[in-house]
Amino acid sequence: MRCFDKDFFKGVNTKKVLAIILLTSSLFACSSSDEEDLSTKVAELSDLDNAFDVEILWDQSVGDGVDDYFSRIKPIVAYNKVYSASRTGDVVAYEKESGDKVWQADLSDINDERSFWDSRVSALVAGGPIAGMNKIFLGTENGDVFALDAETGELVWQAKIKGEVITPPAIDAGILVVNSASGVLKGFDASTGEELWKAEQDVPALTLRGISTPVIASGGVLVGSGKGELGVYILEKGQAGWTTEVGEATGSTELQRVIDVDSAPVVFGDKVYAISARGNLVAIELKSGRILWKRQYSSYRQIAVYRNDIYITNTRGHIYALNRIDGIERWSNVELTNRSVTGPAVVDDYVVVGDFEGYLHWLNQETGEIVSRHQIDSSGIYSTPTVVDDVMYSQSRDGDLQVIITPKIVSAAQ
Repeated sequence: MRCFDKDFFKGVNTKKVLAIILLTSSLFACSSSDEEDLSTKVAELSDLDNAFDVEILWDQSVGDGVDDYFSRIKPIVAYNKVYSASRTGDVVAYEKESGDKVWQADLSDINDERSFWDSRVSALVAGGPIAGMNKIFLGTENGDVFALDAETGELVWQAKIKGEVITPPAIDAGILVVNSASGVLKGFDASTGEELWKAEQDVPALTLRGISTPVIASGGVLVGSGKGELGVYILEKGQAGWTTEVGEATGSTELQRVIDVDSAPVVFGDKVYAISARGNLVAIELKSGRILWKRQYSSYRQIAVYRNDIYITNTRGHIYALNRIDGIERWSNVELTNRSVTGPAVVDDYVVVGDFEGYLHWLNQETGEIVSRHQIDSSGIYSTPTVVDDVMYSQSRDGDLQVIITPKIVSAAQ
C-alpha cells in the first residue's frame, strides 16, 4: 500500500467507525517491518551554506495562530494593507510597508456563547481571509461567513452555510462564493450577505478534511470535489456546467479510494490545471472541460503555475517542476520527504516551500536545488507562502507573521 506524509490523514472527515480501523491498518501496513520503512521516514535537513540571507521587512504575531489544527488561513495583501487571522478569531490589519497595526477584530465576540467560567470561545476560523469590495471575508468550522469592513474591521454582515468553511471563499462581480465540507456551494451578495443561489455535491463517506477553494474565471466557478472531480458552476445563478474526472479510485477499500480534489484549480489563459490527492495532475480546456493531458502525480497541496512551468508538492513532500504545455517533468527534489511540505510559491527566480519545523526553503527554479533556508519559528509552516510583487508573506502555526524579501542581487542561475 502506498503511504503518504503525516498531514495527508490529519483531520480526516469520516462518517463511519470503519474508517478508523482502515486508517490504523494502513499505518501499520506502512510501518511494520524489521527495518525502518523509508516511505515514512522524515528527512533530516542536510547542512547548507546559504546562497543568500533574506531580509525581514517586518514581523508580527497574529493571536495564537492555528496551533496544530487543519487550517487554510494565510495572509493576504489588499488596499495597501496586510490582513491575517488566527483560529480563535483574531483578524488583524497591518500597514503594508511598516507592519504597524491598523485595526484588530475579534470574531469570538460576535457569537458569544461563553459561560460564566469561560474566558473566550474560539471562533474556529479556518477559511480566508480574502478581500473584495472594500471588505474582508472569512469562514469558520461552525459554518459562519463573516464580512468585515476593510478599513475599520467592523462587522458588515454575517451569514450561515451548512458544514464547515475550511477554505477561503472567492469573490467576483459582486458575488461571494463559499464552499463547505458538507458539499454545499453558495453564492452570496457580497454587499449584503443575501443568499443568491445554492448548489450541492455528493460527499463520499470517507474524505480528507480539506476541501477545494473555489476559483472564479470567465463567469464560472471552478471547484473540486471529494469524488475526485473538477466542476464548473455559472457564477450568476449557480447552474452546473461541465464536470471532469481528475482523481482515479483504484483501491479496494474506502481509504484507498480517497481521491479528493482539495487544492484550488489554477487558471492560466484558456486552460485550468488541477490535481487530486490520489490520481492525476491534469490540464483541462477551460471552455469545454476537455482533458488536454494528464500525468500521475498526487497532492492535496496548492499547485503553482508560472510562465511555462507547473510546480507541485506531492503527498510525500517531493517537489516537482513540469512543463505546463505537455506535462513533461523537468526536475524533482526529494530532500524534504515527509516534512509536511507546503505547496510551492514562486518569488523572483526561486520556488519556495515551508515545512513542519518552520523552515522556508528556496529552490533554484531551473534545477530544483535547495540554495537557501530560513526558519520563521519551530512551530511549523502550514500554508503556501503569499507572494505579491516579489515580497513574501508567511505565517507559522504559532501565528508569527513575517514579511520577507529575497535579495535580487543573487541570481538563481548562478
